[in-house]
Amino acid sequence: MPSDLVIVYHRQPYEEVEENGRTVFKENKSPNGIVPTLKSFFGRVDKGAWVAWKLSDTPTDPDFERVVEIEDSYGTYSVSRLPLTEAQVKSFYHVTSKEAFWPILHSFKEKYDYDPVDWPTFREVNWAFAEAAANEAAQGAVVWVHDYNLWLVPGYLRKLRPDLRISFFHHTPFPAADMFNVLPWRREIMESLLAADVVGFHIPRYAANFVGVAESLFDVQTGPRQPVNPDFIREHVALSERRVAQEVTWQGHRVHVQASPVGVDMDYIAGRAGTEETRAAAQAIREELGDVSMVLSVGRTDYTKGGTDQLMSFERVLDENPHLHGKVRLLHVSVSANRNMTVYEGIQNEIEQTVGRINGRFGTFDWTPVTLFSRAIPFDDLVAYYRAADVAWITPLADGMNLVAKEFAACRSDNRGALVLSEFAGAAVEMGSAVLANPFSHKSMDRALLQALEMSEEEQEARMKDMRATIAKYDVRAWAEDQMAGFSGEDGQIAP
Repeated sequence: MPSDLVIVYHRQPYEEVEENGRTVFKENKSPNGIVPTLKSFFGRVDKGAWVAWKLSDTPTDPDFERVVEIEDSYGTYSVSRLPLTEAQVKSFYHVTSKEAFWPILHSFKEKYDYDPVDWPTFREVNWAFAEAAANEAAQGAVVWVHDYNLWLVPGYLRKLRPDLRISFFHHTPFPAADMFNVLPWRREIMESLLAADVVGFHIPRYAANFVGVAESLFDVQTGPRQPVNPDFIREHVALSERRVAQEVTWQGHRVHVQASPVGVDMDYIAGRAGTEETRAAAQAIREELGDVSMVLSVGRTDYTKGGTDQLMSFERVLDENPHLHGKVRLLHVSVSANRNMTVYEGIQNEIEQTVGRINGRFGTFDWTPVTLFSRAIPFDDLVAYYRAADVAWITPLADGMNLVAKEFAACRSDNRGALVLSEFAGAAVEMGSAVLANPFSHKSMDRALLQALEMSEEEQEARMKDMRATIAKYDVRAWAEDQMAGFSGEDGQIAP
């Protein structure tokens, strides 16, 4: 049976495990996150499908199960799996997406590496995704494509199935024309995106940049620049944007440009944070710390996250404020990326060396200034750390959104704790009541941390209440409804 909604995303929507010699598909352990949110849309249609890749040593094997039927708490839907070889995945994802696209999207031109890109393979993989989606989709169905590694899918789909309604959501930042146009394939990429009916971004700034790139490359017509939702305009936030064109027309085809931030499941997170187990775990963490302020930093090992810059700020603060020795402790969670990828070479080593230097300079027998976690922490354990922390220190150099900041606030029903947030995280346009920091300024970084450590309970409460109200209003359900409005009929059902 053809599908009314086809979601195209690189990850499979379940966990594939071996049990007693059999492959078993298990529902994602946590309902928090983007994959469960996307699966929730299947409940709105008669038939849904998901397109993803699966690693295969023998893609031509006739026994490879290309389509599997899944039944879980989100309903019954099919998953169309594309068998990709390890070489294809390396070329398409690890090299082209991560070494060429990723640095440009985050405005790190000096990290950009064009030479190893195999553009024919990127096209080939995107065509396979588009072909699978076209085969799954019913007449006039909605196909919802996700993220930059599938940039060419909308264009291919439009050629294969002009009857479809195509929506594309961008989960990373989208840079201005002078940065994006570094990519030699800029016209081909933008031609594909302009073949979609809806192109979505987290915040108005990224939408405005997209419109600017389109204007720089093609003779497009743009709709009048409309005022941005006041909830997404924060004074003194670098990523604020006040007016954005919401339509781009090219070659007679109109594209709706949408800005809506992905949120978190506020109810779920607050529920996990309020359990007796979480309270007990948070209390145990506090007892282990003693009379010490706990600063928590959570991120991936990626140059865009600014992990080393943050550690150097902590070192400066300790150097210039001896009264904090023995009184503050940084728990730095930096989940190791694939060290085999050139783009991440040396980053983890640099972080580990900086932590070692700080602990060597300032540590004592009974006080370790920095504790480094280089592995993923289970979400329930992380929630306990959120509850126990005095300060959450989230200062990426560039970030499309940053859900860690929102998770921290969602956990703090006690209205305690201070959040230090980078101006260059998309979340800053919503969470302006955080202590904002410019991660490119030593003074701003150091001052923000000290301000958070010294913040009174009254100020913590006022700031936290404001942030919690915003993330509750724009939670993951609000994002889902906003997306639905972009590609739905007037009756609220998914329709062309």
